[in-house]
Amino acid sequence: MAGIDLTGRTALVTGAASGIGLETARALAGAGASVTLAVRDLEAGHTAGRDIAATTGNDTVEVVHLDLADLRTVSTLTDGWVGPLHVLVNNAGIMASPEAYTPQGWELQFATNHLGHFALALGLRDALAAADDARIVSVSSSGHGSSPVLFDDLFFDRRPYDAGTAYGQSKTANVLFAVEATRRWADLGITANALMPGGVWTKLQQHWDPATLAATKAQVPATDAAGMGVKTPQQGAATSVLLATWPGLQGVGGRYFEDCREAAVVEQVPDGLHGVCAYALDPVAAERLWDVSLALLEGVRPG
Repeated sequence: MAGIDLTGRTALVTGAASGIGLETARALAGAGASVTLAVRDLEAGHTAGRDIAATTGNDTVEVVHLDLADLRTVSTLTDGWVGPLHVLVNNAGIMASPEAYTPQGWELQFATNHLGHFALALGLRDALAAADDARIVSVSSSGHGSSPVLFDDLFFDRRPYDAGTAYGQSKTANVLFAVEATRRWADLGITANALMPGGVWTKLQQHWDPATLAATKAQVPATDAAGMGVKTPQQGAATSVLLATWPGLQGVGGRYFEDCREAAVVEQVPDGLHGVCAYALDPVAAERLWDVSLALLEGVRPG
């Protein structure tokens, strides 16, 4: 962020009450941006907003309610947005949650991690188009390596539910969204990139078995020079901030980054952390996902 001035620019960060979302919002506010925190828990969001204002000296921090699994809150946010939006950070997410479905019958991880953010971006498209060099940052995960988007059975109607597979396809969807959003909206001055923040202990692991979580925390060291190990929330936010602000990425989209650099394309994620699977960047799958997502928002389930 050294030398980057975001004064006069606006940013919206989902899931910004804690973890890497909070640190992403803090970094953007610290550079002068007017930042909106979109959160499920308004009390936690206001606490985070006060913390950001106190630590950055920037009091142009707003807090709005957003539950990505409830499209009514998405519509309320987008309908109420005024003015251009320069940066949209689709950061919020859930991982390895027990089997659950929205009222529309959508599997909860896919609904929260992809469809809610998809609807949010659609609703804010005009605000993004009104900005100069608008950027969408799509927080994915190396977990995408566990599954492509399985269009023939998105919601586990014909196979047993598996939390890891469900998470994986939702994270693949986050990358495919960046590919197709850039293809469709680049002429409007909107680009989107996806990223893996790295391993960070946050509320994302709340559905892990407590004993497994404690044992893993005891065994995994802090991140090393090769990017292995656990990052701090600030380190985890670094790649999101890079994609949101770095001048060298103006006009660049449809890519996947890790550790503040573009990731190598791989057949499978070899070490559980690095690389992006080719299927997550497939333009045919990206276009299909966009069309399927539009149909779902219109109430049409895939056959």
